[in-house]
Amino acid sequence: MTADRKRELVERDDASWAEVHALIDPLSGEELVRIGYYEDWSIKDLLAHLGCWYAETAMILEQMRMGTFADEKVDTEKLNREWAEAWRDQELPVVLSELNAARWRTLEQWSRLPEVTPQADEWFRESSYEHYDDHLPRLREWVRELRET
Repeated sequence: MTADRKRELVERDDASWAEVHALIDPLSGEELVRIGYYEDWSIKDLLAHLGCWYAETAMILEQMRMGTFADEKVDTEKLNREWAEAWRDQELPVVLSELNAARWRTLEQWSRLPEVTPQADEWFRESSYEHYDDHLPRLREWVRELRET
């Protein structure tokens, strides 16, 4: 069951990852950093946000694997604000590199888990395809708006 569940969730992550890239890969660097995705966010800011959650999840999954995970309430809004501020001035290539590295580290830690606990399942889902589901509607809309200008 664990191997099947791992594979299922990775396939869902891959599909969402591919959709994000299908939307953003044709865009120019200027379009990726243009504010408007949200009021004060660009697509670059979204990508940094996604990367931060992947990095957090990789760390959590490693802790679960090593038996050191302490299930504590996470203040997501606070982390989102802190991360947005920390990454605001980073250059696009840095953001893209960190996003890719964090995703691969998450996938590595996911593959190394001996079992998929409900907590691990939740962390993986919420940082990958479910997280994309939260952002893809606006991303699709913003990309359309960019193409119309």
